[in-house]
Amino acid sequence: MQRALIIGSSGGIGGALSKAIAARGVALDTLSRSQTGFDITDESCVDAQLTALSGPYDLILIATGALEIAGATPEKSIRALNAQAMADQFALNAIGPALVLRHAARLLPKERRSVITALSARVGSIGDNRLGGWTSYRASKAALNQIIRCAAIELSRSHKRSICVALHPGTVATPFTQKYLGRHPSVAPETAAGNLLRVIDNLQPNQTGNFYDWAGEQVPW
Repeated sequence: MQRALIIGSSGGIGGALSKAIAARGVALDTLSRSQTGFDITDESCVDAQLTALSGPYDLILIATGALEIAGATPEKSIRALNAQAMADQFALNAIGPALVLRHAARLLPKERRSVITALSARVGSIGDNRLGGWTSYRASKAALNQIIRCAAIELSRSHKRSICVALHPGTVATPFTQKYLGRHPSVAPETAAGNLLRVIDNLQPNQTGNFYDWAGEQVPW
């Protein structure tokens, strides 16, 4: 890996990934709301900041996302669904990454292996859903997974060695998840970053368009 781009580098996982990648001596570019004013929900902002980058990048990692937006917590039941809260989830967790992905063909190399990935969540798996609830967050991550799948198919036509996947980092102890951890086992952001990079290092082009967890196991759509 020669060059990498981390989007959402000021978050818990994004920050840990940035440190781990920089420690490898990889040339690293980072974008985030707090550091560069990057707002993934603002189309003009996404286009302006990505157009200013030249690449090519061997790794582009989208580490943005949120469980709560503007104080709206995940719904315990579909009866609690709020249209604006749901739209906000889609804007951040699905549409934003899609806006980034439309720049992928220009930013990835054609002649060598490359990886572009977005952090998804196991709760976005339709096949794995046994509990219901969290409708807006689940649906936004399921939409992200479909977007990743579409982008992977299209990229493989021009970038034969590209790998475009969704990754589930596991339950990571960050401010993002603090009030939802409960009894669920969690790992530190640094551990999650190491796990994700091991998965990324071992991905092959024939795995593009899929959904993997932190251990490299494929997650059902």
